[in-house]
Amino acid sequence: MGRGVPAILALLTVLGPASMDLYLPVLPALARDVEASTSSAQLTMTTCLLGLALGQVVAGPVSDRYGRRRPLIAGLVVFMVASALCVFSSSVGMLIALRFVQGLAGAVGLVIAQAAGRDIYVGRQLTRYYGRIVVLSGLAAIVAPVVGGQLATLLAWRGFFVVLTAIGGLVLLAVILGFRESLPVALRVSGGARSTGGHVRTLLGDRVFLGAMLASAFTAAAYFGYLAGASFVLQDVYALPPATYSLVFGLNAAGFAGFGFLGGRLAEHWSERLAFIVGLGIMAAGAGGLLATAVTHLPLPCAIASFFAVAAGAAAVSPPATSLALADYPQFAGTASSILGVTRFAAGALTAPLVGLGGSMTLVPLGIVTVASVGLAVAAYVWFVHRAVA
Repeated sequence: MGRGVPAILALLTVLGPASMDLYLPVLPALARDVEASTSSAQLTMTTCLLGLALGQVVAGPVSDRYGRRRPLIAGLVVFMVASALCVFSSSVGMLIALRFVQGLAGAVGLVIAQAAGRDIYVGRQLTRYYGRIVVLSGLAAIVAPVVGGQLATLLAWRGFFVVLTAIGGLVLLAVILGFRESLPVALRVSGGARSTGGHVRTLLGDRVFLGAMLASAFTAAAYFGYLAGASFVLQDVYALPPATYSLVFGLNAAGFAGFGFLGGRLAEHWSERLAFIVGLGIMAAGAGGLLATAVTHLPLPCAIASFFAVAAGAAAVSPPATSLALADYPQFAGTASSILGVTRFAAGALTAPLVGLGGSMTLVPLGIVTVASVGLAVAAYVWFVHRAVA
């Protein structure tokens, strides 16, 4: 593998999520432009998350059987086409449908970034790799909303999808030029759907895999709830303009990047389980802070600090959760990665519209969703991972 492969894999990891983060600052403007409700506008995010989840169901097993490179190139081409068509959406319904296709295509990159990492790295190198992916994902989350907030002063929301089309083209070019096949033919699985079903049963029968999967899914539910609700809370409740909101979001994303790095380092030098516990504790503090802010109407700094803790805790959980889930299954890492990704994004897709049920002028639903999600994550960790024999 060439020196640029880790960077290409990192780009694949952030492509799908960046397609949401970039246009978060203009969600309220999009809702007004197409005369859609807050929840309908958030559905453009929800369907993208659903696509990111469901696409991994297919992408993982396909990459285990046919290799990583060809499915990846096909996925990137579809991502570009869907992004370009979003520019011409005439209704919120059409945009919702295209965002689903965009998510399906983006899922290929997410699965293959994790599976190819497992092809290349083992042991502490694998944990370090997942930690770096989280850091780079956090850096992208910093850049995307900040750039999005500034672009909002120059472009209508349709222009954001022109930008996403261009980004997809650049990633496709990087893959064509710099990514060689990481899964040799001799190591590819065969047997079709029956074989895949056997792999899934093996994974779900493993307490550590099951606990890591469930806990990471519930933390993802809290994190994506935060992503869906933060723009409305900060802009409508606290009256921040889009450009200022993007800077606040950038601060939280900096916490995501920093704690993702710390989570990977802690897991590498101490243990994955300790890093897992620390991340869950940080998320619990942030979720509790959000609910307290919602109920007692605390000022803006309390909301920002709580958002920061939710993002930082989610980042700290991700490297150890992924490493624990994939480390023991190199023979079907694509399938394991797809299950992990499906549950994460499906959980996020379910919570994203819930945070807007009370309208755009309250953060009570967001506080309830984050507290409930983090509580379930802690329960899953204690019941499955903590009780499993090391």
